[in-house]
Amino acid sequence: MDEPLLRMRNITKSFPGVLALKDVEFELHAGEIHAIIGENGAGKSTLMKVLLGIYQPDEGTIHLKGKPFHAKNPRNAQDQGISMIYQEFNLVPDLTVAENIFLAREQRRFHNLLIDDKAMLSETRKFIGSLGLDIDARLTINELSVAEKQMVEIIKALVVKSDILVLDEPTSALTEKEVQRLFSILERLKNEGVGIIYISHRMEELNTIADRVTVLRDGTFVATHEWKAVTVPNLIRMMIGRQLNDLFPYVPSKPGEVVFKAHNLNRSSFLKDVSLEARKGEILGLAGLMGAGRTEFARAVFGADRKDSGVIWMDGKEITTRSPHDAIRHGIAYLPEDRKKDGLFLELDIYDNILAGNLTQYSSKGIVNDSTCRAIVDKRIAELNVKTHSPRKIVKYLSGGNQQKVLLSRWFCKQAKLIIFDEPTRGIDVGAKSEIYQLMNKLKQAGAAIIMISSEMPEILGMSDRIAVMYEGRITGELTRAEATSEKVMALASNLAVKA
Repeated sequence: MDEPLLRMRNITKSFPGVLALKDVEFELHAGEIHAIIGENGAGKSTLMKVLLGIYQPDEGTIHLKGKPFHAKNPRNAQDQGISMIYQEFNLVPDLTVAENIFLAREQRRFHNLLIDDKAMLSETRKFIGSLGLDIDARLTINELSVAEKQMVEIIKALVVKSDILVLDEPTSALTEKEVQRLFSILERLKNEGVGIIYISHRMEELNTIADRVTVLRDGTFVATHEWKAVTVPNLIRMMIGRQLNDLFPYVPSKPGEVVFKAHNLNRSSFLKDVSLEARKGEILGLAGLMGAGRTEFARAVFGADRKDSGVIWMDGKEITTRSPHDAIRHGIAYLPEDRKKDGLFLELDIYDNILAGNLTQYSSKGIVNDSTCRAIVDKRIAELNVKTHSPRKIVKYLSGGNQQKVLLSRWFCKQAKLIIFDEPTRGIDVGAKSEIYQLMNKLKQAGAAIIMISSEMPEILGMSDRIAVMYEGRITGELTRAEATSEKVMALASNLAVKA
């Protein structure tokens, strides 16, 4: 085989109390899509940050096109032909699409004295058009949807001609149509000789586009294989170091009495006479396409958004949720879709995040019982298997799966009667997904009612006792676990008649 475009050897990187990478190997050839997989915290993003110059390796060597390579920072790496599309958006909210795409590379006129906004707008429109996208280059980032922001990130990286393109979970906010468009773009770049590093938890995507795959586990190199030469079960075993016999560990249950009931909830154009009920000891899956109103329903129930009309009952009694505080007081918990924006205090540690909103129950006359709090936090960390060397670790440095466990730990303290999970496993690896499902089963068996909002059909079908489906703010139907199929769910989600 030809000389690799990129070769990383014996890469080691440690942080205080954590060995993030140990003797990791990786190679990339021109014109290939090379996937990197592993559980959250396996070292995937850390390895790429070493490549980009965000981190400097403690040991190891990097060669680009056969020559020693060292990036001082991401801009320096980009100048040498390496671009990355990050999982977290790296956009300036108040600037336009065109201004973001040309940020730090602005086109100028009058001997470089003035920024040429007209030229940047024209070039951006041409590039958007060539990719078959429909995004207004004049809009600010604040005015875009999450999916549109993701596409702008992709455009930013593609505008710069790169030898290597790194993508970290690029499809987490994209629709199926947008995912297929991205794959077409990547195939074109691959045919042009670009080497593509693709980090993703979605095996079905990798099955479509990956040429080779490298597996990392706990910061170490496990193996590199041709994608076609391995099976998904074998990859999962390599990732987590154990056999995962059942991706969706569904536990049958006999649902009890109705815990929660919503009747004719309305909110602007988002919710239209939505009625649902959830029973003790069951998981109610809430399915639908993007924009169907599922998150809007959850936020209205939790008091994060005011409903225009409708009634909510808990345990047979009508309640009012004008704020999250009201909802929590009535036994309702909500794990939001965007845990970093709406759920966690990223700059605080695990200890403070778990206790947030719970201090009154561990206090007496306004004085917090420190020993009780420490015991509770230690118990939750052990109970939910949060991977950390200390409860004082800052939450933003945890993997996605562990962040979700910290947020769930907070609600474990509340012992809520209704728990709404909004996209509970988004951005989480297969091993951590299994742990989240087991925790949901534990809550279900303890008698909690769970509403699980998910855009992943296998998850909806695999974990739900019942499934309700939404379309444009309305409930279009309900299915039992026995009668639910992906075809029936999609038909209801698209407001089409279900064939017998």
